Amino acid sequence: KLAVEFPSEDIFLMTASPVIKAVTNFKQVSKTLEEFDVEEQPSSLLEKRYPNIKVIQSGVKQLKSDEHKIFTEDGKEYIYEKLCLCAGAKPKLIFEGSPYVLGIRDTDSAQAFQKKLAQAERIVVVGNGGIALELVYEIQGCEVIWAIKDKAIGNTFFDAGAAEFLIPKLTAEKRETPIECKRTKYTMEGTVDEKRPAAASDKLGSALGPDWHEGLQLKGTKEFSRKVHIEILCEVKKIHLQQEFIQLQRTSLTFPKDEKNVEADEVLWPVYVELTNGKMYGCDFIVSATGVVPNVEPFLDGNNFALGEDGGLKVDKHMQTSLPDIYAAGDICTASWEPSPVWHQMRLWTQARQMGWYAAKCMAADTVGESIDLDFSFELFAHVTKFFNYKVVVLGKYNAQGLGLDHELMLRCTKGQEYVKVVMQNGRMMGAVLIGETDLEETFENLILNQMDLSAYGEDLLNPDIDIEDYFD
Repeated sequence: KLAVEFPSEDIFLMTASPVIKAVTNFKQVSKTLEEFDVEEQPSSLLEKRYPNIKVIQSGVKQLKSDEHKIFTEDGKEYIYEKLCLCAGAKPKLIFEGSPYVLGIRDTDSAQAFQKKLAQAERIVVVGNGGIALELVYEIQGCEVIWAIKDKAIGNTFFDAGAAEFLIPKLTAEKRETPIECKRTKYTMEGTVDEKRPAAASDKLGSALGPDWHEGLQLKGTKEFSRKVHIEILCEVKKIHLQQEFIQLQRTSLTFPKDEKNVEADEVLWPVYVELTNGKMYGCDFIVSATGVVPNVEPFLDGNNFALGEDGGLKVDKHMQTSLPDIYAAGDICTASWEPSPVWHQMRLWTQARQMGWYAAKCMAADTVGESIDLDFSFELFAHVTKFFNYKVVVLGKYNAQGLGLDHELMLRCTKGQEYVKVVMQNGRMMGAVLIGETDLEETFENLILNQMDLSAYGEDLLNPDIDIEDYFD
């Protein structure tokens, strides 16, 4: 977007990674819903397309905002007129520095996970967001103990009802044939894998796209397809290495079946997980999928940025940080404007893309001294994704976020087919969750945006015999 706005200016893209993430197969599903794939491309493709872009492959060592300078790890310095920080976020690991704890956030860590899984009989997955959900569904031939701090799976995206609707898919033996993956993988010429330092978790790759597990063989050593046991309302209290566990003289549990639940004495695992509910499970390794924290570290030293409660760089409604000529977009920033009643920030690919595009517009407007209105994409929270092979659309305050007790829910559910939930407040639709091919997303998007009073329709709003989309067309 910057290259188009400033065709005659030099634009530097600084990245520690040899590849860049590009948005492909972009589809505007409705006014606010967008679908796209994210794929890795060599940076030369971007430079070919826009001659005024130069990609600098090096991490940032320091930012000196008062001098408008960036120092890179390869010892060079660059002066900027305007700067946008898009350094994303890094995984929140439950325990830093343990060889048995694996965080999954980028393509490198996904590959490391695949290698480890090939030798694993049992793993523990901790976390309840999008990555944990997809992971548990995709793993075959390996016992999975899934520890979540909520009552129900997928709490970031939906409620207990939607979780109940999805659970049967976890135990279903038959696998649907996976759709052909459209991602291409690029490797850099002349780099041998061996030369790379063992995937140091502090070296950040780029965040995974929405279909990151496609094309990865996520298979353990066992012959069954899926075995998942969910431990709810708990977190990891401690992890014990095998030696410590033997000294503790405690018993660990087998994969829950109806028989005796205690692991035989001769069975020993490389690592043991003690949960806050008192249960202890042995496993080959632990996957930490407990969300992300904004990656602000490299930029804080000597710069007085205002930070949000979640640790991100605060930005105003023109994506400007508290320091002159510095903007921020995506996971690294915290939106600190007064949001629309049906929008909230969530660290997702869709929002990163919208913020990046809008930040470029703001940088351009500011340069020529124009004022600019907040982009339409911040009017309504809208996200479309896939879980357990179902299409999932979430709109507005889909989990009644911040609405207090003064709201009601309406539900429609056809087992194995669709799940529709709307959040109503004072007769107006504030949010919705749609799972399956409901074809209601556009209608509901409009009803939330125009805040029409729907109290007259009552329960009929979700009556399957009434063609609601036709009615409100």
